[in-house]
Amino acid sequence: MLAEEIIKKVRGLQIHARRLVTDIPSGQYSSAFRGSGMEFDEVREYQPGDDVRAIDWNVSARMGSPYIKRFVEERELTVMLVVDLSLSQSFGSFSSQKSDVATELSAVLAFLATSHNDKVGLIAFSDQVNLFVPPDKSRKHVLRIIREILCSQPTGKGTDLKGALDYLNKVMRRSTVTFLISDFCAPDFSTALRLASRRHDIVALRVIDPWELELPPVGLLELEDPETGRHVLVDTSSRQVREHYARLAADHQSSLSSLFQSCDIDYADIFTDRPYIVPLRALLSRREHRRRLRP
Repeated sequence: MLAEEIIKKVRGLQIHARRLVTDIPSGQYSSAFRGSGMEFDEVREYQPGDDVRAIDWNVSARMGSPYIKRFVEERELTVMLVVDLSLSQSFGSFSSQKSDVATELSAVLAFLATSHNDKVGLIAFSDQVNLFVPPDKSRKHVLRIIREILCSQPTGKGTDLKGALDYLNKVMRRSTVTFLISDFCAPDFSTALRLASRRHDIVALRVIDPWELELPPVGLLELEDPETGRHVLVDTSSRQVREHYARLAADHQSSLSSLFQSCDIDYADIFTDRPYIVPLRALLSRREHRRRLRP
């Protein structure tokens, strides 16, 4: 894209995203994510009623009496956007491609984080990690993230989700709230996801085009896999073909859901033909409700 076109798109996304951020109650975001991390505050002498699991045995041995480590809730969150920009994101059967929705969603989340004085960073990936933007919280920084996503190009074919998760663990040593934005059409990444979820509070946002779940009966279609270049001729007028396609899509959806649940990861499906703010608000509401129920 030309520089003028990029600037125009960034400004348009800025206006659109900031307008949508106002649709998300401030308290909902805070209660959905606050408390995801704890930071060390002090060591003090044990008092009756303290949790014995917090005893610092090394300090206690030196001082000759029990001492505990005291932690407080982190006052500032670090939000990471891990965004899939592989060639499969270029698909779109409606007015928006998956990459368009992923970009807009990233902009909304970035502005949402900075509006609460939280840092936000970016890892953009395709068949490898294409870009890392360290976390910061200025408005100028958010505009840079949007610009980088718009300008980023896949380096090759394929989707290395495992590599992106490994990179997240490598560069972000402390716990983050990580929004993983992808269609999750990638080779096995389950082990990497489990490892990442132990350190980070991961939220999976799966960007889907409706045709990826169910084919319409529109006759013969020539489909191309953008990541492999393979062409397939599909007769969508055949009910048997459409049902087989739908079963494969449902099986993939079920396996993803099971994986996210086993990793205790919150997730939502974001469709290209529907307002994404609705499932995003619903996800935040579920997290807020669950946290309020915790003792």
